[in-house]
Amino acid sequence: MTLTQDTIKPVQLIPPLENGDRLTRSEFERRYHTMPDVKKADLIEGIVYMASPVRIRSHGKPHAYIMGWLATYDSATPGVELADNTTVRLDADNEPQPDALLRIENGGQSRISEDDYVEGAPELIVEIAASSAAIDAHDKLKVYRRNQVQEYLIWRVYDGEFDWFILKDGEYRQLEANAEGVFCSQVFPGLWLDKSALLAGNLAKVLEILQQGLASAEHQSFVEQL
Repeated sequence: MTLTQDTIKPVQLIPPLENGDRLTRSEFERRYHTMPDVKKADLIEGIVYMASPVRIRSHGKPHAYIMGWLATYDSATPGVELADNTTVRLDADNEPQPDALLRIENGGQSRISEDDYVEGAPELIVEIAASSAAIDAHDKLKVYRRNQVQEYLIWRVYDGEFDWFILKDGEYRQLEANAEGVFCSQVFPGLWLDKSALLAGNLAKVLEILQQGLASAEHQSFVEQL
């Protein structure tokens, strides 16, 4: 058989996302849109990172606790918006899909695009990381810092640690807990977190302390400003 131009035709397919691909943000989105079975992928410094299957105790349950904590704050704070696993267009090389984000709807750093994506840096991002070796604690931290995410929270489940970083003078610094061992957000007044209770899996105590934050004068003043 003689091969002719008619018998050899290139296959016009969009390549799938693969771990380690180096892509522009537009190409990352183009490929991601053709893969509805893929639920989580990040573009960090132009490199694609695909999520592994999610284990319940090292990710699923901690994620649920964080969402319960943030959802309670969101419900009591008109003018802020909570999102779970939402793609964020940060810059030309970075389009992460953080585990949770909290943003100020009007007058904040980010906006919602016409095609329903978050564009710009949310004020607060939370990532559930396996350990201090995870990308969340290194490359993502640098990207979030450069793009002015004001507060970055990392729950390092295997290490049994919870880091709360706050942006000061262009650098992330660890937020110190108060005398009662409670973190108090500097950007979202009333968003209080009992670190020990969270790490112990005591969600009832976590929500109890949060309710104290929601009842504070600082939170009431914040709501009035929003």
